[in-house]
Amino acid sequence: MCFRLICAASFFSFLALTSSLVFASETGIWRHGLSLFGELKYPDGFSHFDYVNPHAPKGGSMRRSALGTFDTLNPFNLKGTPASGAGLIYDTLMGSASDEPSSEYGLLAEAMRYPDDYSSVTYRLRADALWHDGQPIVVEDVIWSLGVLKSSHPRYRFYYQNIVKAEETGEREVTFYFDETGNRELPQITGQLIILPKHYWEGENAKGERRNFSRSTLEPPLGSGPYRISEVKPGRSIIYQRVDDYWGASLPVNVGQYNFDEISFEYFRDTTVLHEAFKGDVFDFTIENSAKRWATGYTFPAVIGGDVVVEAFRTKNAAPMQAYVFNTRRGKFSDPRVRRAFNLAFDFEWLKSNVFYNQYERIDSYFENSELEAIGLPEGLELDILEPLRGAIPNEVFTKKYTNPVGGNAQKVRANLREAQRLFKEAGWRVKDRKLVHEVTGELMNVEFLIVQPDMERVISPFRKNLQRIGVLSSIRTVDVSQYQERLDTFDFDIVISSFAQSLSPGNEQRDYWGSETADREGSGNLIGIQDEAIDSLINTIIFAKDRNALIASTRALDRVLLWNHFVVPQFFTADIRSARWNRFGLPDIKPDYGISTNSWWHDESLATQIKSGK
Repeated sequence: MCFRLICAASFFSFLALTSSLVFASETGIWRHGLSLFGELKYPDGFSHFDYVNPHAPKGGSMRRSALGTFDTLNPFNLKGTPASGAGLIYDTLMGSASDEPSSEYGLLAEAMRYPDDYSSVTYRLRADALWHDGQPIVVEDVIWSLGVLKSSHPRYRFYYQNIVKAEETGEREVTFYFDETGNRELPQITGQLIILPKHYWEGENAKGERRNFSRSTLEPPLGSGPYRISEVKPGRSIIYQRVDDYWGASLPVNVGQYNFDEISFEYFRDTTVLHEAFKGDVFDFTIENSAKRWATGYTFPAVIGGDVVVEAFRTKNAAPMQAYVFNTRRGKFSDPRVRRAFNLAFDFEWLKSNVFYNQYERIDSYFENSELEAIGLPEGLELDILEPLRGAIPNEVFTKKYTNPVGGNAQKVRANLREAQRLFKEAGWRVKDRKLVHEVTGELMNVEFLIVQPDMERVISPFRKNLQRIGVLSSIRTVDVSQYQERLDTFDFDIVISSFAQSLSPGNEQRDYWGSETADREGSGNLIGIQDEAIDSLINTIIFAKDRNALIASTRALDRVLLWNHFVVPQFFTADIRSARWNRFGLPDIKPDYGISTNSWWHDESLATQIKSGK
């Protein structure tokens, strides 16, 4: 679950339901929240999330960074590159807590209900929910938002494809009807719907021009969330200002959150400049993705003197599958033996010792670091799920535990490259003049690594050297963020480095990642181009799982099949979120298990006055 094109800005919960609740068997009972499996952590009428300080002061600012550029404030279509932080101005029907997986609580909706067969879901809007211009948020806004999002962006159109109709069914009530039953995730993904103001988008701008939702724009849009856009410098920076009269500020789920008067994003063209800017106190908080910088780049005076706090946050999230991703729409990658041969040329162990400062481990699952990853050989319910697919999936699924090749020394690398050459030969590729050539088509095995971060060149270069030893020609192309996103959306690449984030309760988003119907849909998450009926079947088994045990078994089954198809060359992961911050913030005593919740931080003037600032 949990697909979002932008991050939801705020998380709300329903206040205590009164004794007048309707208990109708046709539509289910009114609920203050939803959990896919198990009980909700927070009961009716809870005062605040455990990981916030309910007495946190308001004020100050949080300065953030972003990489690349932006040219639109409308993130809901494929036109342009949207600005960071856009979710701060919008509310959704439901929101998630950072210390509880697979659950949602009321946000714009004060309550919801659904029938036993999950054929529909009804939300009841809060009577006091307002847009920033003071107009009430009404059912018509919800219905319009669903329609315009589905028509403007292919990913929304696909994600909400099972919603066939939305209509007003009572005072402040909107019902969404689904085209299938038994899909227990549909009520929750419907709750993730971002609600937009119909009257604003169908109105005129300051120039008297009719607004067009399908286009890019730099006009600050109207929202309903805890922040509004106050200043925009296209491509350079954007500032969000806290809304003093925000309608949801006193809700229990908001207590202790959204404490900064301003949140800003400064843009940088590359990570080296970005890091130097952080050292110079140009912005306050950064998440570090480079092992080298994490090991060597945080010994400057401000760290030693205590002005900068360097901290790794350990989470319980499943680690995303970060990998070299093949575009299998291109014939040279259509054979799984070719894809496995590339993996054999990737020497992770050398990188770990010589480039990564021993900070990373190898990824060997699409659901790494969780109970969802495949273990040993399939047995029990998992084997029952896989057995009907025998013959349609790789036989190794039943006979071998998937493992990545192991390198690290010359002997192991030579053995891996010999095996890679054997697989290439089996797949019809021959070495001619020290170059791999397909024996039928005459095509050279020549690949381009498309990247957006120059930092990744030092990871790719050793890989390219090994590939060259077995006749594979390669190059690296670095492009800006806008061009990179456009080429991903249109599948115009050979190999990219990407990651596939997973929640602890996978569901409908698996169709976007691996489903046949998304393989040729522009803008989809199916970068690989998978079209496989057996994988489609496993995805449906996950979506329609009736309990947690069935979900785990079906997810492990999918994990095995994806791995043994060799769709990617798995890279590496760490269970830590590595961060650094200038020491001017207060943090709650309790840290959430599923991420860094900077929304619960606050400006601490006593700390801020002690900072000397600068390098």
